[in-house]
Amino acid sequence: MDLIAVLIGFGVGAIVGMTGVGGGSLMTPLMMGVFGLPPAVAIGTDLWFAGLTKVSGSIAHWRHKHIDNAILWQLLAGSIPAALATIALMHLTGVTKAWGSALTLALGIALLLTAIVVFFRPAWQAVGLRLERWIPAERKAPWTIASGVLLGVLVSLSSIGAGAIGATLILLLHPRLDARRLVGTDIAHAVPLTLVAGVGHATLGHVNWPMLVTLLIGSIPGIWIGAQLTRRMPERLVRGLLCAALLGAGLKVIH
Repeated sequence: MDLIAVLIGFGVGAIVGMTGVGGGSLMTPLMMGVFGLPPAVAIGTDLWFAGLTKVSGSIAHWRHKHIDNAILWQLLAGSIPAALATIALMHLTGVTKAWGSALTLALGIALLLTAIVVFFRPAWQAVGLRLERWIPAERKAPWTIASGVLLGVLVSLSSIGAGAIGATLILLLHPRLDARRLVGTDIAHAVPLTLVAGVGHATLGHVNWPMLVTLLIGSIPGIWIGAQLTRRMPERLVRGLLCAALLGAGLKVIH
């Protein structure tokens, strides 16, 4: 099973390297389906996996000044309190069967949303430009904070959303943001959010530490190789395959 975990980590890492998304979206259902982990443990383990794999990318974007600090702090102002409140609620109510069902439903919905987001990725900027008629620059801050709140709850409940969904929300509200700063800001926001939520799940005993280490062993070289392959594979093909996998996983989880 250790070898299988390494191979899964490698495969998911390669997908992340090729597409920039898909880590949490694919890892959580794989841990549930292949290793039989309970939803809460799979989510908690994946939060740490996602946070740790994006640390180096966040540092690189920070060094190259690809992070919009204003947008980043607005997102964090909403997402971190929302994540803490969600984890606190889980502590107060206890992890019951009802919570297990809620986590599974949240995971399925997040997978389907991610599939839609990835499939229509090229269209989101055009939608964002049209939204500027109703959301001028002076109104974007509260909307960005609200987006952070949504991401904080969604990530804490499903481990999914900080990547593709987060980038889409930023693009909708800030469609004129440079692509490199969009990616850098999204990754910089994902790291503290996933780690805060991950710490919260760890206090609930929702992290399988040995599996986390094994998955990371496979994912680190996988991300590097995936980044090299992205130059050779058609972007539409990669996006289509990822959407199909997310859609299938989401429907299976909900069913």
